[in-house]
Amino acid sequence: MSQEKIIVFKLNKNKYGGIYMKVLTVRLPELTERRVRLKAKLEHRSLSEQINKYIHDAIICEENSDLPYSFIKETLQAKAEIEAGLGEEYPFGIIK
Repeated sequence: MSQEKIIVFKLNKNKYGGIYMKVLTVRLPELTERRVRLKAKLEHRSLSEQINKYIHDAIICEENSDLPYSFIKETLQAKAEIEAGLGEEYPFGIIK
């Protein structure tokens, strides 16, 4: 039987666009906790950032349950590239 571990992480958000820290306690099975810690290390994120990312992704997937996760992920990546100025306009209907 695996034991649950308590992980504390911070949420960043307020209604004025500023940042504040809020502490939330989460109980996770030991195996899940080890997997999240490993993924955080591989992605160069803190444990708090990794859990925040998973929650963010889960909310988006739940709101768009008819779309595959890969499509959602690629769309968010494309949006970030455009915001960073890396996007290029695609010339529709032009065959080269």
